[in-house]
Amino acid sequence: MLKINYQVQLGGWQKPDIIPFENLSIHPAAKALHYAIQLFEGMKAYRGVDDKIRLFRPDLNMRRMNLAAHRSGLPIFNGEELIKCMKRLIQIDQEWVPHSESSTLYIRPTLIATEATFGVMAPESALLFVVLSPVSAYYKTSTDGAVSIFADPNVVRAFPGGVGNRKVGSNYGPTIEATTRAAQLGHHQVLWLFGPDHQLTEVGAMNIFTVYINENGDKQLSTPPLNGLILPGITRRSILELASQWEDLVVKEETITMDRVITLNKQGRLLEMFGAGTAAVISPVSRIGFLENNIHIPTMQQAQPVFQRLKDTLLAIQYGHIDHPYSVIIS
Repeated sequence: MLKINYQVQLGGWQKPDIIPFENLSIHPAAKALHYAIQLFEGMKAYRGVDDKIRLFRPDLNMRRMNLAAHRSGLPIFNGEELIKCMKRLIQIDQEWVPHSESSTLYIRPTLIATEATFGVMAPESALLFVVLSPVSAYYKTSTDGAVSIFADPNVVRAFPGGVGNRKVGSNYGPTIEATTRAAQLGHHQVLWLFGPDHQLTEVGAMNIFTVYINENGDKQLSTPPLNGLILPGITRRSILELASQWEDLVVKEETITMDRVITLNKQGRLLEMFGAGTAAVISPVSRIGFLENNIHIPTMQQAQPVFQRLKDTLLAIQYGHIDHPYSVIIS
């Protein structure tokens, strides 16, 4: 595999080189990776039906990564230049892009502070690098392909004024214990709640969506608003934009609480729940464990589920079955 070696200095950045990993030369200061300041992005390269390789909205990943860099005290970099470098890297490593629609090449741009001393302080330098790896399915599911999620009101993923809306490493390490505990209870992922009213925020590392019949009798697709607690997902944004064009569906960002979920479910108005993100695209939810209760969600019982329609549309764009501006071909 080849890697992009990219030295970033505060006040400016140097154009990166693409070099073999075994010959990777790291600046002496980079040998002391800072223990506290690190962020990353999650992207994929897709090999289409025409054998062309595509990226999905990489400009949004670069924009989000720079927002995380700014929030972390790390230097801002040239996103367009890094996209060019990643395209070239993928061209060189193109045979690592699977010839299958059941797997992809995962792309992990990472920016980490480099300091030769200990201390929580603004770094004077940082290392920006990209790792590639073929991947297949991400999450375990039930036999019907859906996931069971565990909602524990005693743990939170993010809080107001924090970095829940940025893709920084500190958001992910603290989730491991809760996720492990959920698995021991027979669940696949954690549904992260917030506040005394148990607001839904995210599920695992995905944005959460619900589909229900609203007070006007219309089918509605809802997801929590970007209130600082929630990662502005690329897949999330794409779902909202695509679904807003469908005349048979109301699309809305709104606060969703567990009481609301339970009430809609008891009234027979809750149709679907699913998580969405780059890793799994869309994961339907069939069960929620909450306060000693197991809540059945009828996602997989729908005749024409919204989640499947959205997933089919996204995959068609990503693998080139349809031409769409979201898809960027690597020439």
